[in-house]
Amino acid sequence: MTFPVVGMVGGGQLARMTHQAAIPLGARFRVLAASPSESAAQVVGDVVLGSEDDLADLRRFAQGCDVVTFDHEQVPTALLEALEADGVAVRPSPQALVHAQDKGVMRARLAEIGVPCPRNRIVADPADVAAFAAEVGGWPVVLKTTRGGYDGKGVWIVRGEQEAAVPFAAGVPVLAEEKVDFTRELAACVVRSPHGQAVAYPVVESIQVDGVCREVIAPAPNLAEDIAVRAQRIALSIAGELGVVGHLAVELFETVDGRILVNELAMRPHNSGHWSIDGALTSQFENHLRAVLDLPLGDPRARAPWTVMVNVLGGDYSDMYRPYLHVMARDPGVKVHMYGKDVKPGRKVGHVTVCGDDLDDVRERARHAADYLRGDITE
Repeated sequence: MTFPVVGMVGGGQLARMTHQAAIPLGARFRVLAASPSESAAQVVGDVVLGSEDDLADLRRFAQGCDVVTFDHEQVPTALLEALEADGVAVRPSPQALVHAQDKGVMRARLAEIGVPCPRNRIVADPADVAAFAAEVGGWPVVLKTTRGGYDGKGVWIVRGEQEAAVPFAAGVPVLAEEKVDFTRELAACVVRSPHGQAVAYPVVESIQVDGVCREVIAPAPNLAEDIAVRAQRIALSIAGELGVVGHLAVELFETVDGRILVNELAMRPHNSGHWSIDGALTSQFENHLRAVLDLPLGDPRARAPWTVMVNVLGGDYSDMYRPYLHVMARDPGVKVHMYGKDVKPGRKVGHVTVCGDDLDDVRERARHAADYLRGDITE
């Protein structure tokens, strides 16, 4: 029996961790990377060097793959449609993926299917932004480029018409959204297969610093059961309505008046699901592979009452190996995941995970490990 070949476009840490999940499944794994130094290219045996913006490179990469999937949303939609026309199984499909690529398309479609979102519309210029601000009760408002943003890039909080000029310099449509009065950010992650089987992970709390995810707590503490169920149902509904195949992360605001509103979508393994490698019976990466291969999905339930994942961002240590040894010796219960990336200030270079019965203890241990790896603390 020949096991299938999964091709993942993108050579970052998500592809690296998906490769790790493919090994016990017996699935063969290929990655399209821009450079042999990229995170996944360092560890995957079958690497094709090329660009996701070049159709010839994509076609060369897809030859021999049973399915093609992604570790980011930056592949041009038209190129994916061309692959589909060639007979390549692209999952998620370009018709679904465009809702994670283009925020304007996403907002329009979510409105059609009745998903609760912040008030929003495409704006033409700074004067139009001022008109939108008046419509939603005044400044500040949030402006987003419809394509190309991630980790806080392509997002501005503007407090007046003069500030609103900057986003239009990118030369792409700009989406204006009301600034939501929220208490915290949540994420509901689900996985859906081609024949419609779907599973939902526990809803998590995501803590952002300067637009970058710093910490994830699974499950979200003190989250009312009815709100958690509502969030999971919203995510499952979006996956079904958009025809998503694979992992879908739905980033949410929990508002001060008890509502939940959809902020962003990601149709791939996501930072808010990294906790599942150590904290769930089936990780997001394994279930993503199962879904794109149309295998029965795995159990998404948590292994422990609490799991905390903290991202390791580049800091004072250019070489993290020595602090890495200290962290492992100090607390053998900490799981350290390093991405093989050069250390740069603020860059995600790894993450740590701790599971246990006591949230305060688990959170303190995870934070201490990440802080030590960054060089924020030395003991």
